[in-house]
Formats: sequence, C-alpha cells, structure tokens
Amino acid sequence: MTDGLAIRNTPAVTNDHVGESDENVERGNWSSKTDYLLSLIGYAVGYGNVWRFPYLVYKNGGGAFLIPYTLMLALTGIPMFFLESSFGQFASLGPVAAWKAVPMLQGLGITMVLLITISNISYNVIIAYSLYYLFASFQSPLPWADCFSWWGADETCSRTPKDPLCNLTLDDGYSEIVNTTWLHVNNETCPNGSEIYVPHQGPSEQYWDKVVLRRTSSIDKTGEIVWYLALCLFLARLIVGAALSKGIKSSGKVVYFTATFPYVVLTILLIRGLTLEGAYKGIEFYIGSQSDFSKLADPEVWKDAATQIFFSISVGWGSLIALSSYNKFHNNCCTDTIIVCIANCATSVFAGFVIFSILGHMAHVQDKLVSEIAQSGFGLVFIAYPEALSHLPWAPLWSILFFLMLLTLGADTQFGGFETIMTALLDQFPKFLRSRRLYLTTGLSFAFYFLGLLFVTEAGIYWLNLVDYFCTGWILIITALLEVIGLNWIYGVNRFIKDIEMMIGKRTWLFWLWWRACWTFIAPCLLAAVLMWSFATFTSPTYGPVEYPVWATVLGWCMTIFCIMWIPIVAIVRVVQAEGATLCQKISAACTSAPDWGPYLKQHRGKRYCYRLRT
Repeated sequence: MTDGLAIRNTPAVTNDHVGESDENVERGNWSSKTDYLLSLIGYAVGYGNVWRFPYLVYKNGGGAFLIPYTLMLALTGIPMFFLESSFGQFASLGPVAAWKAVPMLQGLGITMVLLITISNISYNVIIAYSLYYLFASFQSPLPWADCFSWWGADETCSRTPKDPLCNLTLDDGYSEIVNTTWLHVNNETCPNGSEIYVPHQGPSEQYWDKVVLRRTSSIDKTGEIVWYLALCLFLARLIVGAALSKGIKSSGKVVYFTATFPYVVLTILLIRGLTLEGAYKGIEFYIGSQSDFSKLADPEVWKDAATQIFFSISVGWGSLIALSSYNKFHNNCCTDTIIVCIANCATSVFAGFVIFSILGHMAHVQDKLVSEIAQSGFGLVFIAYPEALSHLPWAPLWSILFFLMLLTLGADTQFGGFETIMTALLDQFPKFLRSRRLYLTTGLSFAFYFLGLLFVTEAGIYWLNLVDYFCTGWILIITALLEVIGLNWIYGVNRFIKDIEMMIGKRTWLFWLWWRACWTFIAPCLLAAVLMWSFATFTSPTYGPVEYPVWATVLGWCMTIFCIMWIPIVAIVRVVQAEGATLCQKISAACTSAPDWGPYLKQHRGKRYCYRLRT
C-alpha cells in the first residue's frame, strides 16, 4: 500500500459520526466534546493572557498592536495548533510515543515532556502565591493597603513617593542636607548632581517582597523555606492531583468550573472598573485614541506579536498532542482549533480592558500617568493590581474574586501539563502503569512538591525567574520548528493531510491550500526568524535591578542543554540502529514510520494502514 491510496469512502465528519465505534476502551476518551474544549481553553488561557498581553499592547502602540497580533495568529498560531491537535488525535498517543511517525525525532517528544515537567513544577508556585493572597484577602483593611507595622513595614515604605533630599552648599562653605520644602521656602534650587534619592517602596511592593517572598538580596543567599508558602504549594499540588485522580474523566468535569469562572470574574471586574472615575484614562492608554501606528515599522513589535501568539496558545509543549489523543477518531479537530484559538486571543483582549480600567482609576486618584503604574508579570498581578483593588470600596471582595480567578487560571494550565506527563508515561509503559494510575499520580505529585520547595525559599523568586527565562523561552520555538519540519518535510505534508482526511473527511484542494502554505513555508520561516531574533537580542537574566551571578546563567544554559540534548542523542541512536549500507540509507530508514504507526484502533486503519497492526 502507498500513500496514493486515499480513503475514498471516509464519510464527512458530523457530530453524529462520533459514535460508540470510536470509543478507545484501552486508553479512554473524553466523556464529551465540551469536556475537551473547556480543558483546551482552560489550558491555553493562563497567566500570560492577564499579565503579559495587556502590557505588550500599550508598549507596542496600543490598538495598532492588534494588527501584527492578528496576522501572527493566522500565520503561525492557528496552523500550529491544528497541526499538533490533529497529530495527537490521529495517533491517539502522547508526545513521545506519537513520534513513531518519524522515529528519528522521538527525542523531540522527550524534550517536550522535560519542558512541561520543569514548567509544571515551577508554575505551581505561582498558584501558591495566588492562594496566599487569597487567604490574606479575608481581612479588612487589606494588609497591603498601607504600611502597617504589624507586618514589618519599614521607613522606606510610603503610599506616596518621597521627595529627594539635596546636599546644598551654604554661603559659609558648609554643606547641609535639606528637603524640598526648605528649598521652596528659601527660594533655593538644588544644583545638578546634589540630589539625594530617598529609597521608596509602595505598601503593596514591600508586602510582596518582605512578607510574601521574604526575598533575599540575591540568588546566592538561599535562606530558609518560607513555611506558609510551602503549605500553599502543598495545597496547590493537592488540588491538581485530586482533579486528575481519574485522569481526563475527573479533570474534564472540574474544568466546567475552573475554565468558566475566570470569565465570570473578568466580567464583574470590568463592570466595576468602567464605573470608576478615571477608568477612561486606562482604556485610552490601553487601546484607544493613543494608538501609534508608526510602531508597526518597528520589527520588535512584530517579534513581540509572534512570541505572544506562540506562547499564548501553548504549542511546542506536547500538551496539545496529549489532550487531543483522547479525542474520538472522527472528531472535527479543525473546528476545535478555530474555537479555542479565537477564544484564547479574545480573552487576552478582554482581560486588557479589565486590567487597564482599574489601573486608569488608580492613576486618576494618585494623579499619575497610567504608564507610571502599568507593569507586566509578577509586578502587575501581585503589586500594581492588588494595590489598585485596595483603594476600592469593599476591597476584600474584589481581592478575593481576583485571586480566586488567578487560582483557577493557573489550575487549568496545571491540569493540562500534568496530564501530558502522565500520558507520556502511560503510553510508554502501558501494561505496568495503566492499572496503577492513582499511585503514579500520587507519586509524581509528591515528587514535584518536594522539587518545588526550592522555589519557596527566601531566594525562590530568583530561581523561578531563572527557570522561566531559560526553559520556557526560545527553546519552545526550537521544538515547534522541528515539529513542523518533521511532520511536513520528512513525514510529508501530503501524507499528513490524507491522515487528517481519514478523521474529518475529504476536503477540497482549496481548503488545504492555506494550511499547506503555512505548514511548509510560512510558519517555519516565521519561527526561524523569531528564533534568530531571540538569539541576537539575548541578554543575561535579571530580576528587577538584581543581576544574576555568572554561575546562575551557566546553570540556566545547562538546563537548556539538558532539555534539548535528547533530540540529537535519540536521532543518532536511531540512525546507528537503522538498517542500511550507507549513511543516507540509515538516515532514510530512521525517518521511516514504525511498522505499527497509524490510527490506534483497528477499525480506523482503513486501506492505508490495514497492514500496520499494533502488537
């Protein structure tokens, strides 16, 4: 049989076609299409939608940024999402076992699992932070609303910035340190170079540093384990483990709450935010009249758009392959792709209105520019936004809702990541592990918890930032680039399209024209361009003003090498083990699909794969 023998009798996909004959009794399937879609949306929509996208919009020209963002969604985001989800659904295997399609690239699957493992361990710490703030919100006033002595606020803490001092030389030649008020009263000005900066931290910033993190001065000073963060981390791990105790059958029900609740909270916060005085300042700053279309000439804007799309829809981790592998074979994965990608990006835009409406009010109250308040990452969700909420009537209520939303946002992403790891292990050792799933879940949960304790030490935030910098950055672009090259240039785009048609039914050449162009040329070129730009603009990691020592940067590169080294190692092993008299023959054999490659169930193999039966 050859790939030229297309399945002519494959019926067009409808919801009715997904019937009992599609049930995979051995691996299991999603209980319903809704379970799957909510799980995917919950997995893809995470902290980046709330704390990174709004910052990128205002940084890169306001509403003008939506032009490159939408183009990158169409050119890389949706095509890559469709590629991964259809690959996993066709094989009904996780990210390692699925690469029997191209055995030489099986190391790519190992890299994906290592990346998602490291991310799963570190990402859970952010959920622990959210839990801590959630518990701390059950008091009035909120502890970060002011510089309270009971939590250790020092003299540098103030709700308003302190005026600089001046080292003024008097007429008699003596110098004296005076404040701004003295200068005004005596009609004096401070000479250039004589100003003395007075250290200042807002209450929310100092609460984050001194109380929550108990942050040391550098990564060199590890300090002790922060016991209350360790307890919150244990609770976060318990939540994830309990939700996945029965795999997708249990997590698929939990997401009915965790995937929808953030939208309820975002809507409530947006309504509240729009009623506040000064909210329009934040909205205009975010996406309104201040849009700067001249920014579109800056290549950095396009790089930011491509990077945000790429990380936002979560390709390259292997999770889309794993979650889609539990679909029934004839599920319409193309429609799923459009729904999830549009929902994800719309959530990012929606979250921006929520964030900036309240930051606009905060800027109005403090008589500041919005740009002086807006932050990204930890600074937005744990410093700027909590401070803004603390000034509202019924502040504890809004704070509880906000951090409960952060908890559910993080939990969804953790469900998908942890299930990816479980799926990879169960597919590699099915006879031994499938009947012991609960024990495996418990064992991994405890192992990940103890490994995560490093991130809740007094230097934990530095470690968290270091891991994020080196293990969730450009290395994902490498996995995605190799993935699209492997499936479309080595496995063959025509063959891959015929595989998809076995699932969703025959489509016209016009339907595949766009996907074919994106998979074979546009997406690889864009990913390669972003990868090279990332290398060219690489800088050593920092946490705020704190620079990392050389050994930490070297350790970061070692983590990166450890994750990606399996790609060449496995490729070399496959080539050495392959049959052939010459190197070219060995490489060709190593790229040839395994004998049992194809749909998981016999009834789905059709004529193209009927001779390739699983053992």
